Order: sequence, then structure tokens, then C-alpha cells
Amino acid sequence: MTTAEPRSYPFGELERLDMEPLFAELRANQPLVRVRLPYGEPGWLATRYEDVKVVLGDPRFSRAASLEHDEPRLRPQRSLPGGILSTDPPDHSRLRRLVMKAFTVRRVEQLRPRVQEIADGFVDEMVAAGPPADLVESFALPVPVTVICELLGVPYADRGDFRYWSDAFLATTKYSPEEVQECTGRMRAYLEDLIAQRRAQPRDDLLTGLVAARDDEDRLSEEELVMLAMGLLVAGHETTASQIPNFVYTLLGHPEQLAVLRADLSLVPQAVEELMRFVPLGVGAGFARYALEDVELGGVTVRAGEAVLPALASANRDENAFPDPDRLDLRRRDTSHIGFGHGVHHCLGAPLARMELQVALGTLLRRLPGLRFAEGEAGIAWKEGMFTRGPERMLLTWDQ
Repeated sequence: MTTAEPRSYPFGELERLDMEPLFAELRANQPLVRVRLPYGEPGWLATRYEDVKVVLGDPRFSRAASLEHDEPRLRPQRSLPGGILSTDPPDHSRLRRLVMKAFTVRRVEQLRPRVQEIADGFVDEMVAAGPPADLVESFALPVPVTVICELLGVPYADRGDFRYWSDAFLATTKYSPEEVQECTGRMRAYLEDLIAQRRAQPRDDLLTGLVAARDDEDRLSEEELVMLAMGLLVAGHETTASQIPNFVYTLLGHPEQLAVLRADLSLVPQAVEELMRFVPLGVGAGFARYALEDVELGGVTVRAGEAVLPALASANRDENAFPDPDRLDLRRRDTSHIGFGHGVHHCLGAPLARMELQVALGTLLRRLPGLRFAEGEAGIAWKEGMFTRGPERMLLTWDQ
């Protein structure tokens, strides 16, 4: 096994949506570097675009093997077994097939009018109340929460509970291990109760479909059913709810690009892709993958049994993959980012997230002319102790 003294990772505290400055140096001189996270064993950090794609897409790297190791991680709790993020094919393929039909591009496009209606409804409330408004509470959270509630079959009235549980589920240091365990247990009990309701009274929603796959087709275990429902509920709203204010913050900080978009809203889909590439959403690297055999990567040999952490934010700013990568360019043609991951674990909800972000961004720019910060940075409070970066409060104003 490798014995070189690993660097402490993350490398330092970052403010707002700043990029880690050390990434560029590592990509040039040490694209695979040994790191030690706050918890777990050391691992390799992959920083180049092509290397990260190999780690995410090559079957010689396993996600399921992390359950057999002291996985490098940002918090004391280890990954829960039974979740789709901790599986490899064929189990991963089996679970993914059960929900993919709800997230195909065709199915998502059928949902677009309803998502537009939801977005317009929350903007109507913002306009009626008048500026300033907290974008997070008034729009960025309720839009994707409403969508995933309707799709999965979770009562929107319970959003306060599962938002709190989701926060704990995605916390690094914001909550204690005991609080995380309690919230995970409460979310699990809540979904077990919903599953029992769907067994008794089936409905036309994704949760009913998963129950049928469990009971009628025996295509997943009860544990897999509960874990899949938990994953869909959390991931189905959290990242989109973070990226909406992240995108607005980034655009307001690049007024020349915002002007381009305001002048031509047909660029919104392309803008979403460039913003997905440009904005560093996570506070650290992606989940560790374990080498199943010796693999040559980034100029070094990763030995069988060693962990590799893919630095997606660094890969999306790789000079070898994107010309002038640190420049936000909404007209950029090559937007082959890996903001949604890559390989078998590529985000299955990516079509839905893309559509929601397109609708959200287009609606805000169309309905709220002159959208701008109400109090500058003073009106923004940033998340702390969470896996995802972004504002938890952002006060905005606009021309009435």
C-alpha cells in the first residue's frame, strides 16, 4: 500500500462559491494526490477531468467496496448500506431501472408545464408581497420540494419535517452524530408509514410504483425500498434548491453574462449547463471509489483496495477539457461537464433537475425585471456544516 504522508483535505476554508486555488496547481503538477479527510482512511484525490471520468465510469473502481472499508469522509457516520449510491452493477442497475422511467427526458418534458405553473405560483406570491424577498424560502426551496412531493407522492404539508431531516442527512458538522441518527430514524419511520399507506391505498405516484415492484414483482427488498425512497426524497429537492440561488448569485456577480442572458432567454438551457460546470456545489470531493485491481491513473499506480475521491469541481475547471475554464461563458459550446456525475452513478434525476433549473432561471428573469441583491452580501447567509454549498438566505429586490 502507498505510504506517502497524505495532505489534509479539504485544503482550507472557502468562502461563498470560491474555487479551491490549489486545484489548478495539482492538475498541473500532481493530478493524483494522497489526502486524508476528517474521518476514515487516506485516499487518492483525482483532480483532472479525464482521470475523474475514469474513476466514475471504469468498472475497475467500485462504490460498493466502500462498505467493506473505513471510507474517507467528511463526517463520523458511514454510508448506509442498501442505498443506491453504495451499490455496483448488477444491483445498481436493477434499482436504477425501477425509477428511471420517471426521469426520462420524455417524461420530464411532460412535467414541464406543471413545473412552470408551480414556479409562476411562487413568483406570484413574491410579487404580491413585494420586495425584498428571500429567494431561498420564497422560491428556491418550495419549487423543487413541490415537484418531488407530487412525483414521489409525499404530502407537501410535511415539508417542514423532511426538510429538517434532509438537512441532517446531508450535514457534515451542522448536526451532531446523535442528531443525524435521530433524524435518519425519523425520516425512515415516516417513509415506512407512507409505504404502508400505499400498500393499503395505491395511488398514481412513484412511491406506489416502487411498492408494487417490491410486493408484486419482488424486484427489490424492503430495505432497498425504504432507502430508495429516502434517497429520492432528499436528492430530489436538495441539490436543485441549492443551485437555484447559486446560479442567481453567480449571474449577479457576472453582470455582462447576465445581460447576455436577459437579452436572449433562449440561451437559458445552455446557461444552465455552463453554470453547472462553473459553480462548485460540493464542499469536498465525491464519494470514494475503491480500486478492484491495480490501475494506472494520473501518472501513479493506484493499488487494489485503495480509495480514490473524484474532485468534480476541479474536473469541471480543467484547462485540458475547457478553454479558459475559470471564465463564465454562457455561449460556451462545449458544456460536457460532470456536474451530474458520470458513469453508472450519473444522477438519474439529471433530466428533472435540468428542467427545473431552466424553468426557475427563466421564470425569475422574465417575471422579475431588474432582479438584484437587496442588501449586497449583507443580505446573504451561507450554509455551514453541509455537504452542499449555497445560500440559506438571499434577499433580492426587483423593479416593480
